[in-house]
Amino acid sequence: MPLTPLDIHNKEFNKGFRGYDEDEVNGFLDQVIKDYEITIREKKELESKVLEMDDKLSHFINIEDTLNKSILIAQEAAEEVKRNAQKEAKLIIKEAEKNADRIINESLSKSRKIAMEIEELKKQSKVFRTRFQMLIEAQLDLLKNDDWDHLLEYEVESIYDNEESKY
Repeated sequence: MPLTPLDIHNKEFNKGFRGYDEDEVNGFLDQVIKDYEITIREKKELESKVLEMDDKLSHFINIEDTLNKSILIAQEAAEEVKRNAQKEAKLIIKEAEKNADRIINESLSKSRKIAMEIEELKKQSKVFRTRFQMLIEAQLDLLKNDDWDHLLEYEVESIYDNEESKY
């Protein structure tokens, strides 16, 4: 067990013949006691500071652990967000491709339908043209017919004359 200032103060030495000067020894012991008390106080203060520093160190270690965990959680969350964004982007692209295919197919279908309608209109216009041409040719044939000349040969007076004689 370490010495205390009280142990030093109460220490009694045996007196011998021609020993040390008692006042000088007591003065020296008083000085040792004061220095020893200062050393003990400083030791206690340092121990207190060490405990305080240990508490702070524990606190900062806890903060560091918490920050490290938070960083890991943030990294995992960022990776999860990234994965979800990539999945969503793939789904959007897939949906856009599907819509594009549908629009292309609808456009092709409409263009085929319009092309068929154009062909049908061409056929109908040929038929109409042929019929119209036949109608006009028939009308021209009627105009070229000799019956028109016979109509011009009729005399209108003779018809009137016959009519007047009846009355």
